[in-house]
Amino acid sequence: MKKWVKRVVGLSLLAVTAVGLTACGSKKSASDNGTPTLLMYQIGDKPKNYDKLIANTNKVLEKKAGAKLKIQYIGWGDYKQKMSVIVSSGEKYDIAKADNYAVNAQKGAYTDLTSMLPKYAKSAYEGLDPAYIKGNKIDGKLYAMPINSNVYSTQVISFNKKYLDKYNINVDNIKSYDDLEDAFNQFHSQNKKVLTFSTGPNLRIGSNLDFAIDQNYPFAVNAVDNGKKIINPYDDPAYVATLKKFHEYYKKGYIAKDAATDNTDRPLSGDTWFARQETQGPFDYGDHQLSQTAGQEIVSRAISPAIKSTAQAQMYNYVVSNNSDNKEKAVKVLGVMNSDPEVLNGLVYGEKGEAWKYVEDDKRVELLKGYKEGYHSAPWQTGDNNKITPTKNITDEMIQTRIQDTKDAITSPILGFQFKTKNVKTELTNISNVMNKYLAGLQTGTSDPETTIPKMNKELKKAGYDKVQKEMQSQYDSFLKDQK
Repeated sequence: MKKWVKRVVGLSLLAVTAVGLTACGSKKSASDNGTPTLLMYQIGDKPKNYDKLIANTNKVLEKKAGAKLKIQYIGWGDYKQKMSVIVSSGEKYDIAKADNYAVNAQKGAYTDLTSMLPKYAKSAYEGLDPAYIKGNKIDGKLYAMPINSNVYSTQVISFNKKYLDKYNINVDNIKSYDDLEDAFNQFHSQNKKVLTFSTGPNLRIGSNLDFAIDQNYPFAVNAVDNGKKIINPYDDPAYVATLKKFHEYYKKGYIAKDAATDNTDRPLSGDTWFARQETQGPFDYGDHQLSQTAGQEIVSRAISPAIKSTAQAQMYNYVVSNNSDNKEKAVKVLGVMNSDPEVLNGLVYGEKGEAWKYVEDDKRVELLKGYKEGYHSAPWQTGDNNKITPTKNITDEMIQTRIQDTKDAITSPILGFQFKTKNVKTELTNISNVMNKYLAGLQTGTSDPETTIPKMNKELKKAGYDKVQKEMQSQYDSFLKDQK
């Protein structure tokens, strides 16, 4: 799904009608004939057929969890701010997509699920890749029910096959950013009206590095070499070489002149781009999900390794509020939503009989005319993707490849590391301000790394980089010691 992380919005085929928070203040779980109705906050857009979907879901939840569910949707642009208010005010709710997971867990906003998940959501808990549990533990405790989806991610360059065919461009041997030169040159020399490489201010280059906070902060380890030292990625030769290559592409006109500030939407379904960077994981089944979303064939080539990281482990976490009056039932609901195919298929595909039907002895799903955008939920933000019945164009071979690729993915040495920022909050704010000045320019190739990086590093040092790195390294050393 981003990055790119937000590209998952496109891959999830979400509706386009934003739904805001329609009620506030203290709330208690409603009750219907003794069956509590739990309140869940969900990010994104409300399905147009929500009433039907939730009614079907609640029939199963009432039988298996002894509770019903009411989902309150908050728009993508509003979720962070509104959930911050909800958490800080102590407002009552039962379940939500975690926001600022580690910080709020440490503040006591979320229920400790360490012993509750194995007890009340046993099947869902046992279905999790161990990376999800390790990547979500805070001081040894688990506060989330992660959705089992793309536990690893890899950066890919995706090509519009229509243009590959039209200009007879071969991309079979592309394995790195350097390898893009010939394909870019062939396309750009024949079509300057269409953007060769679609980027934007949110793009972050793929590499062998994994980041201690996120890619907006210059603290990383080498995930491939089991790195034990926190480094500044802008001092890493391979990382810097990629930035220089991007700048070369920028100077040749492959990248838009205003890429660092350009938020133009170039949809996957359109013809306004030749190549773009996307993120793929195991449940994308190679280019299957991208092509299905685009409505046209997409051809991708991986340019970074598949890594299980903390960012992927925390991609979509359900949490139970510490203020919930129905904690056990909330966990049971999460257990059903992450293990029951009837519930998952109904939410992800829409209404059975109208949007989809079972085929091949109920082992596959065939999508019908009633399956359309805005009338279902996104798999990656609903429940365990492994329990969703695959569509009929997902072959057994594709499933076996997914399983093997997941086993083969690199586990980042920093998976599960949670940096405690208490002693360096001021310095991190200063560092963030510095990075905001330079990040988009460097990552899109707009800025020349030769001159920009020395200037940026000088400002980072003044902002307190060394103090933060020292504190982070100390915590990371302790983390690594505890892993032995």
